[in-house]
Amino acid sequence: MSADLAAASTHGNLDEEIAQLMQCKPLSEPEVRALCEKAKEILMDESNVQPVKSPVTICGDIHGQFHDLAELFRIGGKCPDTNYLFMGDYVDRGYYSVETVTLLVALKVRYPQRITILRGNHESRQITQVYGFYDECLRKYGNASVWKIFTDLFDYFPLTALVKLNVFPHFLPVLHHIGPKRMKEIMIMILAFLGY
Repeated sequence: MSADLAAASTHGNLDEEIAQLMQCKPLSEPEVRALCEKAKEILMDESNVQPVKSPVTICGDIHGQFHDLAELFRIGGKCPDTNYLFMGDYVDRGYYSVETVTLLVALKVRYPQRITILRGNHESRQITQVYGFYDECLRKYGNASVWKIFTDLFDYFPLTALVKLNVFPHFLPVLHHIGPKRMKEIMIMILAFLGY
């Protein structure tokens, strides 16, 4: 089988999985495992400070509210038509954490240059055991395997993103006059202030 046919076959299957997830229907455990393995391959090539091209729609704290995520895509545009940056906290609290995080990971695998998914404080083993993702995985799959698959994947998520400057031209016109050296100094000060 040629590489093009293999890629088309893989994308076709992934497109079917995305369509299923868009209906808020979870994937099987083997499908989740295969998807997360593909995602790891992509995420291993990304930086912990991931550059993001603008224009970009920035979203945060979905917390398992799948229907809110669907509404974000309805209003903001579907991926890959819109470039998205998700700031973390995909799981816990809401009833559809599995479907939410699986959809975002599937979109990341399908459109790696159009969606960035960062690691929030809820993408950790300890937090997910307290706030609901662990219990949801047990309820939906009958064991903790899917929880372990995802929490292992979370270790690969970038920690932060750097949106290219041209996202701010109307709000911060003074930045057009700052050279790259000074901009780097400003970013270092901001990161130091934030404790990085």
